[in-house]
Amino acid sequence: MNEVELVCFKMITALGAARSAFMEAIVQAKNGHFEEASSLIEEGQQQRLKGHEIHFELLQKDSSGNRVPFSLLLLHAEDQLMNAELLQVTSEEVVALYQRLEKIEKA
Repeated sequence: MNEVELVCFKMITALGAARSAFMEAIVQAKNGHFEEASSLIEEGQQQRLKGHEIHFELLQKDSSGNRVPFSLLLLHAEDQLMNAELLQVTSEEVVALYQRLEKIEKA
């Protein structure tokens, strides 16, 4: 396995963990467990940032003239990054909606 492949797998691992945490946060909010949902969003954000930092290292390498070869693995890793970023925003909004819904139901 070459260096770029290893970096891609590190990204995919961190971003997969982020996506799982964001999805679990939605489930926890649906069940009324908002503190757990908030904790999971925080955990997901940390994993997403980890994946983003790894990606940024690739960008720095590429911009300094050390071209990063294109591969489907790199494309997949970048797709995971975009999905994790989108899912973070989505999960934050869904959790907030469940919190509002609970307040309305209790009123």
